[in-house]
Amino acid sequence: MLIDVHAHFYHDRTPRADWRERNASRLRAGEKIGITVHVGSILGSWGRTSPIYFPSPADLEYGNDALLALQRDAPTRIRGYVTVNPNYIAHALAEIGRCLAAGMIGIKLAASRRASDPLLDPVCQLARERGVPVLHHVWQHRRRDWPGQEASDAVELAALARRHPEASFLLAHIGGGGDWEHSLAALRDVANVYVDLSGSGVDGGMLESCLEAVGVERLLWGADLTLDTAWAKLRYLERLLAPEDLERVKWKNAARIFPRGAFPAD
Repeated sequence: MLIDVHAHFYHDRTPRADWRERNASRLRAGEKIGITVHVGSILGSWGRTSPIYFPSPADLEYGNDALLALQRDAPTRIRGYVTVNPNYIAHALAEIGRCLAAGMIGIKLAASRRASDPLLDPVCQLARERGVPVLHHVWQHRRRDWPGQEASDAVELAALARRHPEASFLLAHIGGGGDWEHSLAALRDVANVYVDLSGSGVDGGMLESCLEAVGVERLLWGADLTLDTAWAKLRYLERLLAPEDLERVKWKNAARIFPRGAFPAD
């Protein structure tokens, strides 16, 4: 089995007119790679009717509903993260409850609020209570503020994880650009943060450094938007890891932190 822990999909209100084809092409490419399950999210309207990282409640609900529809159409191949904006905390908690009840298996936090902000605490408490992980968008060493987002880095995610030691967190796209060594140093001793290997970066030594910093038990394979680089990392991991460790990264670690029964062979 191979689980992509960081997938994205689109719908008819996003900026892409070819949204159906992009969703379908992801699944076709996944078949070639051998992906069993895409665990995905939809970021509201992807910026069309509210900002990507500050999506409105209405856009969040529409995007989450679109993902639930995709999940119903392909129940063994697509599972969902419920995307929320913690600036609307009452709405976020209600949306998490609604979407988990409908079959989603995790929570997606983008860059709507800094990870270290106490406003995220109710979301993380609910994640712990419901036994679902939180995938958090992360810059690999944030050096300044950027327009249109409250970006977080691994230091800030680690602060959140330490406040919620019984919840599980995924640090998004270690290969997404930036100083990934800075991220790994911050995560080394924070046992409830897992490293999502997705992102377009394929730097020499990156995967070896991830393995050395957090161990094979805290690595999760994913693609984000670039399945080609994810495939390259998978092929490299096949040569880097022993078969039993490769299975941990491909799916067993994910099966441990997502709800039981979330995946076909679980």
